[in-house]
Order: sequence, then C-alpha cells, then structure tokens
Amino acid sequence: MTRFILASILAAFLAPSLTTSAQAQSVAFDNTWKTQRFSLFSSNKYGFGGRSMSIASDGSVSLAYARVTEASWGAKAAKWSWGVTQSVPATDLAKKGGDDRNASLYFVFLPEAEARALGANADVRKLLTKDSARVLTYVWGDNRARGTQLASPYLGSRGKTILLRAAGTGQHSESVNLVADYKRAFGGTPGALVGLAVSADSDDTKTAIRASISGLSLN
Repeated sequence: MTRFILASILAAFLAPSLTTSAQAQSVAFDNTWKTQRFSLFSSNKYGFGGRSMSIASDGSVSLAYARVTEASWGAKAAKWSWGVTQSVPATDLAKKGGDDRNASLYFVFLPEAEARALGANADVRKLLTKDSARVLTYVWGDNRARGTQLASPYLGSRGKTILLRAAGTGQHSESVNLVADYKRAFGGTPGALVGLAVSADSDDTKTAIRASISGLSLN
C-alpha cells in the first residue's frame, strides 16, 4: 500500500456523491467519484453503475473517492453489500508492505468546525497537516477474526483498520455502527463524516481481485 494513501483518502471530500431518502442517504456510485492512481504503470479499474461499483485489480493498487454532503456529516451508521469472486491471499494488514486486501471502505472524519472552515474547495494539502483527521477503514482481507481492530501502519494515530471478512471469495452484507467503532478506535464521538473512499490492493502479492460493492447507505 502506497505511503500516499492518506492524501488520497482525505481528498474524498472534494466530490459530491449522495442522494437522500427519508430514512437514509443512499450513496450513488456515479461519475462524481474520482480515482487516484499510485503508479504510472498500473492501476485498479473501477466501474461505476449507480448503486454499485465493480473493482478489478491485477497486481495493482489505487483508490476511488467521493464527498459526503453536509446533510450527511452526522451519519451514525452505514450499510452495504460486497462480493469477491477472485481474492488475494491473506496478508498481515498491520504491517507496511505486503498488505494486500480485496477491498477497503474508508470513512473520513473531521471536527465540524474545521470541515466548515476548510470549505468545499479547500486545498487537500491543508488536510495533510491536520492531526484532527480520523479515518475508520473497514476491510475484506487478512485472516484474523471479524471485528479485529488494527492500528493503521500508514495513518498512525489518525487511522484504524477494522477487519470484517477474511481473505477469500463470497458475498456478504455489512452493517456498521460508526459511532461505536469510532469511540473504540479513538475515544469520544466522531466529528463530521466528510469523505468516503474505496480501494483494493494486489500489487505486493502480484495477484488479482474481482470484487464489487453495492447498496451503500448512511443513516
């Protein structure tokens, strides 16, 4: 996983992507999502299909990101379904290097006052110096028990990795409590949920991933 992951994740707040219903905010996987390459020579391929995103990774790594609108800054939970038909092997996601995974879904938080002060057109470089940024990353990878929480080897105290599925194929639905997971990870209550990002990583093991994420909603 590239050392520039923080910059790419935090850039998530630069592109709007939500549609709103009475009960929940449904995330559209549409052309408002942007992608970030980590190499000139390889990158994942993301397919955006409205309610679903397809992921193809062939010995590559990259990230797709989107903004969370202000109406959903206070989201307390998230739901989605994801599937994998071709998987990387289990790797140790607590270590830098060799830490491949089928899919990661990132939730990026900032204190609300700072989110407002930065504004929609803020230079992402400003975020790189902010110790207040916090990132919860839900992952399909590794081989430890569901719910295992790991310190992020890339984000330091600003990020925590939460394992939901061990490496392998299958189809699953997820429901996560962002408030409870944030408290366990960082203490206190989350600020504004300003960005989302999705990544897949197969570059270290030189393997391949075929995956999808659908039905993502915030409430």
